[in-house]
Amino acid sequence: MKYISTRGECEPHSFEEVVLTGLAPDGGLFIPESVPQLTREQILSWKNLSYAELAFEIIRLYVDGAVEDEVLKQMVIDTYAEFNHPEVAPLKELADNEWVLELFHGPTLAFKDFALQLLGRLLDHFLQKRQQHVAILGATSGDTGSAALEGCKHSEFVDIFILHPHNRVSEVQRKQMTTVVGNNVHNIAVSGNFDDCQKIVKQAFSDQSFLPDGYQLVAVNSINWARIMAQIVYYFYAALKFIDKNEAVSFSVPTGNFGDIYAGYLAKRMGLPIKQLIIATNKNDILHRFISQNQYNLTGLEASLSPSMDIMVSSNFERFIFDMFKGDTDKVSNFVTGLSSTVNQVSEEEWGLAKANFDSASVSDETTCEVIKEIQDKHGYLLDPHTVIGVKAAQLCKKDSVTPMISLSTAHPVKFSAAVEKAGLETPKFPHHLSDLLQREETYVVMPNDLAEVETYIKQSL
Repeated sequence: MKYISTRGECEPHSFEEVVLTGLAPDGGLFIPESVPQLTREQILSWKNLSYAELAFEIIRLYVDGAVEDEVLKQMVIDTYAEFNHPEVAPLKELADNEWVLELFHGPTLAFKDFALQLLGRLLDHFLQKRQQHVAILGATSGDTGSAALEGCKHSEFVDIFILHPHNRVSEVQRKQMTTVVGNNVHNIAVSGNFDDCQKIVKQAFSDQSFLPDGYQLVAVNSINWARIMAQIVYYFYAALKFIDKNEAVSFSVPTGNFGDIYAGYLAKRMGLPIKQLIIATNKNDILHRFISQNQYNLTGLEASLSPSMDIMVSSNFERFIFDMFKGDTDKVSNFVTGLSSTVNQVSEEEWGLAKANFDSASVSDETTCEVIKEIQDKHGYLLDPHTVIGVKAAQLCKKDSVTPMISLSTAHPVKFSAAVEKAGLETPKFPHHLSDLLQREETYVVMPNDLAEVETYIKQSL
């Protein structure tokens, strides 16, 4: 299995190289040269596997021997042993044929744990083999940072630098990052928004000459292919609960950077019978505007009650754009790098391909609060604001009542007390392992939205 860039200006890379690189050298994103194909019979044969067993079967298709099977199997077992629910990703029924897939039972209470706990182990494996030290650089809208720190803080071969937008993540999200203790842990609060943080990361990757000799950058954002690969698994895990009795299932996915729903799109391409993939966004709705109106342009990024989705430049959308443009890498590069406030459109045929794969909806803060309370009152179940957007989008977009509709629950509601309290409800208690989180001492630096200053800080810290 080789991996190519969406922009077509670098040689194919191995899985190991992709994990240790993240962003392709030409500024594009890595995608597999071909997507593994599965029959319905193969998929159904996995029905009784545990989450870890299923993860091994799917992930090994993309690793393709770069990690020995027995070593990979143990990595996967160790990764999901860290989760505090025996099913790892349990389903909760809300109403008839409406389900929530709980993806918040990992160490940091967010879906990012599914990939980043594994990525940390993969990095350890490859770096140990190479006896190489690296600097991890990532941007977070709230959840990636803590999951990355948790997954990588123990590695003797890694220094990790996480950028988050200053005063634009929840208090719990910030404290989950800034209270992690370790000489190799560095938290940077950037005076800007998530897009600013993400831009700094991409610029730093494109020119790494600022690093000390022998160092390279490694990505932990969902630009790193291993993140997408690991997230494919829970689509199969959830669907296998239904597809022996149903023709297909549908998913509604709260998404800002497009990584989570892109994993679902790949699951569908692999052969998983998915009827609908619904892009659920907040008021920062660039993806919804493209799917519903064929309008792809920047507008002002606004803070919301669902801060992990406060993103305008959806990096992983480039991976789908590659398919939409049928592998025309020049068109991909021009379209992506030309993103501005001016409305950009694609041909009717290309837009038709996007609409054939995705539905979409945008949900306001006001509606988010209303639905949080409505579901609590009706079902006695408290959802975080991102999950609620997924649930509401599912209600708005579903095409029938026969196909099971599964909304991805991306985070525990305790992480977003502002939205829960604005809905007139009490914030739940922290799980035991985080019960003292708000009292822990924080360590982070606040820096301007300036590439040079961030690079200088990284260089001086290594």
